Amino acid sequence: MEQTTLDSIWVLVSAFLVFFMHAGFALVESGFCRRKNAVMVLLKNVGVVALGSLLFYAVGFGFMFGDGNAVVGLSGFFPGDDTVLAGVPKNLPLFVFLFFQLVFAATAATIVSGAVAERARLGTFVVFTAVAVAVVYPIVGHWIWGGGWLSTLGFHDFAGSTVVHAVGGAMALTGAAIVGARRGKYKKDGSVRPMPAHNFPLAALGVLILWLGWFGFNG
Repeated sequence: MEQTTLDSIWVLVSAFLVFFMHAGFALVESGFCRRKNAVMVLLKNVGVVALGSLLFYAVGFGFMFGDGNAVVGLSGFFPGDDTVLAGVPKNLPLFVFLFFQLVFAATAATIVSGAVAERARLGTFVVFTAVAVAVVYPIVGHWIWGGGWLSTLGFHDFAGSTVVHAVGGAMALTGAAIVGARRGKYKKDGSVRPMPAHNFPLAALGVLILWLGWFGFNG
């Protein structure tokens, strides 16, 4: 078996594991929220993957790995089989690499989903996700993984500690600061009103799924 085929199989297996992590995120977030909000939390997690996939394919991948300048890629939008980009590894087919990067982008946006669970309206969250996956994440990713200015300075990120986790965390912090605490979290006297999780078994199952998926994320 050729090395290119082996590389493709390995990357696809890792990508499928990372994709499966979104089931884990959905279970953790829905398990730790209140029962009345569980369906909305699940909808947001599915929406992140669906909307994020379309937007990253359409524009995000081009911004991240397209030929451009030190700040942003300016080519490779709506890529096809004949698309050639300098940022794509030579040992992988374009769409194998695109799928692998797509699930990473969706993961960064899912971090935001957990931070604003039970806080943000669906429409607000959709707009936030669109900006995150189509603009913010790809541009920062271009700086590091797409040959941008941080890459030329010698910055190295092996498995997304900055590109995925730091960027996702920064977006989550921004979102949480904007939307504020959950409605009804504080009583009139300023004391905290308990809002217990409704399903710990679901959350525990989600943690185990994430544990498994992380082998693909860091592989």
